[in-house]
Amino acid sequence: MMRSSEALSKEEEEEEEKFDADESFGLLTQKYPPKPFSRAPSADFHNLRLQTKEQEEEDDDEEELEIKPRRGRRNTPYWYFLQCKALIKKDKLAEALELFEVQMLKEEHLQPEEFNYTVLIGGCGRVGYLKKALRLYNDMKKRGLTPTIATYTALFNACAESPWKDSGLQSALKLRQELVQKGIELNPIAYRALLKCCALCSDLHMCLDILKEMVGNGHPITTDTFNVLLMGCISDKENGFRYALQVWQQMGKLNLKPDLYTYNLMLSAAKYCGIGDTEVASKLLLRPSEERPALLRLNSGREQSTKGQRKKKTNTPALMLLDVEALEKNMFPGNSPKTETPNRSREDAKDRATPESSDDSDLSDRDTDWSSVISAGNQLVSESTAGSSFPEPAVPLPNLLDLENPAPQVISLRTVATPSDRLALMGNMEGFLQKMKDEKVAGNIRTFILLAENMEFDSPSELLAIMEENHVKPDVAFFNMLIRKRSKKADLEAAKSLLPLMLQNGLSPDLYTFCNLAIACRKLKEGLQLLSDMKRSGIKPNVQIYGALINAAVKRLNYTYLIEILKDMSRNQVAPNEVIIKTLEFAAQYPPNYDKYQKKDHYLEKIDGFRAFYFRWLKWMAGEETPHPWSKYRYKNLAQSKDGDRLGQDQGSQVLK
Repeated sequence: MMRSSEALSKEEEEEEEKFDADESFGLLTQKYPPKPFSRAPSADFHNLRLQTKEQEEEDDDEEELEIKPRRGRRNTPYWYFLQCKALIKKDKLAEALELFEVQMLKEEHLQPEEFNYTVLIGGCGRVGYLKKALRLYNDMKKRGLTPTIATYTALFNACAESPWKDSGLQSALKLRQELVQKGIELNPIAYRALLKCCALCSDLHMCLDILKEMVGNGHPITTDTFNVLLMGCISDKENGFRYALQVWQQMGKLNLKPDLYTYNLMLSAAKYCGIGDTEVASKLLLRPSEERPALLRLNSGREQSTKGQRKKKTNTPALMLLDVEALEKNMFPGNSPKTETPNRSREDAKDRATPESSDDSDLSDRDTDWSSVISAGNQLVSESTAGSSFPEPAVPLPNLLDLENPAPQVISLRTVATPSDRLALMGNMEGFLQKMKDEKVAGNIRTFILLAENMEFDSPSELLAIMEENHVKPDVAFFNMLIRKRSKKADLEAAKSLLPLMLQNGLSPDLYTFCNLAIACRKLKEGLQLLSDMKRSGIKPNVQIYGALINAAVKRLNYTYLIEILKDMSRNQVAPNEVIIKTLEFAAQYPPNYDKYQKKDHYLEKIDGFRAFYFRWLKWMAGEETPHPWSKYRYKNLAQSKDGDRLGQDQGSQVLK
């Protein structure tokens, strides 16, 4: 009886606890309110659901091994987009293409989206892989996907960066014609990509045609636009520096501030390009600011209204189009059909109302004649005092980067043949850096490398001090440039003297340092000593090192030197490339009209011995095949399909060809 009563009491207590629990159900939520619900993105939520489903299926497999669950798709197109984008940022384009074409399309059979193609076309565009970019674009259209402006921008960029400029330009023009037929209007970013393609693949005329179209469609003209025009100027090696100065002056008329890229492009123009006809350059560049035509205006075809008013459309685009044509006529004065000579009369200038409408013909009527000023180093000196023992003060060269008349007393330029002369027209290093400081533009290491390449100096200490003032630290590339510059003057000791200075700045020589030193090794002893120093440093000579040594030996027709270098190449098993073979073929040929039986030549006494050794050397040396520019971006398809069969390498190559 006691046990039964105790059992009944326990049952009653359990029922009371259950009743109390039912009464208190839901009351805890008042004390602990629920967390706010956040909805995850659709792609992430889909991935999470698939992962949960896979985990449940794996658990079921452990419990019941006889049941084979159906595995769902592991990823989404957006996930592949993120993965491809990350690989492209790491310079792994081949892996990104393999991930998209093999894993996504062939293994998982996912339907790609527009952004999957656009990110890959953009990656191909950065490296100039034009053929693959066009294949992706065509495959995109076959799948019924609509390209966006970003897609077209990436395609134009691929055309601009292509190693074959002619095919890149043709592809860009075909794509532009396709867009015109479809009635698709480009935005300013796409126009700049098209402008870049014309600048790198064509000439400045086509760049100005694209500029006319941009202005006519009402797109704003910015500093980036003029930077692309400067790239087009640099493509003209004969007149590019004069074109670059004219583009610079036009930027100032528009009150557009140059950036760091603009200044570096001006230094590149001074390094690689000439100024053309000095008389034409003097007439177009040395005019006072009030005589220079203001061609482009700040309004880009649309008049900005005040706040609360509607935008008024005017006929400005047509006027702007004529202004761009005037800019073209100002840069190419000899191309006008009515112009026979660079000098025009006042009547023709008034009738045409073009940028040449300024009174340029009066230059010859001034007190000082053009021919009375001659160039002497970095200064202009009058002929009357050129031979005097007590010359008058020299006339400083103008800084053509200033919009104001830089030097009213200078009316003409004479020979501007070297990069240092062209840098002097921009104020030399001091004036150029002061101009950057006035515009609040800080130079980088690339700026000082270009300045050093354009300058003529004996000691780099002054340049290093200026770099320290501008908080720019020299790197290995900077010292390699200084060593290369001295090596080209055949001054090996001066080039070696920069190595201790390089170590003082905490830098170590690399392979390019020895390659630049090899340029100055004109003797056999110097070349062998360089190879010995490299081996002691643990650096193996490559084909560029041997190419520089061979080139130095061929310039002096030192066949003993050549034979020793070729023997060292064979010992280190360094295969010659196409450039080396061409140089050696030139060295192995007899000069035209040379007869060793009629006359003796000190430099050609050992050519027969070299020819015999060279032909034997070719038989046991394997040549280095020049790699294709796109070879490193072509992946080898070794992924396995779902059936377990390997996709053949030739099958993957068919997609890429």
